Amino acid sequence: MGKRLIIFSDGGSRGNPGPAAFAFLILSEEERVLRSDRGFLGECTNNQAEYHALISALRAAAELGANEATCNLDSELVVKQLKGEYAVKNSDLRQLWRKVQELKTRFEVVKFLNVPRTNGFIQRADELVNQTLDERT
Repeated sequence: MGKRLIIFSDGGSRGNPGPAAFAFLILSEEERVLRSDRGFLGECTNNQAEYHALISALRAAAELGANEATCNLDSELVVKQLKGEYAVKNSDLRQLWRKVQELKTRFEVVKFLNVPRTNGFIQRADELVNQTLDERT
């Protein structure tokens, strides 16, 4: 039996584009936080920040030895792009989408779910994004 991890990631920018940050939480199946991180991205769009958050989280999940990852995001656009329901027309987003596709190969199973902003773990990630932006802007 492999290691299944649950990811909650969020990215945001103040202005679109504007100063941006990312954050994520990685949980065990028992919903215990195993790792969280956040960072300042500089100038980018909100959607780019969402992708950067997911990319950072997938890298961390791979480092933790996960072979399955369930990725929870509040960005419907990013989730639908990753599921192939929406085309990725923007060239900057396409590059980030490709990074996610490369990272997916480190896992046996990767799922992308759209969750509401009212989700407690997404709210915690959002707080970390805003804390980062408050410190840097």
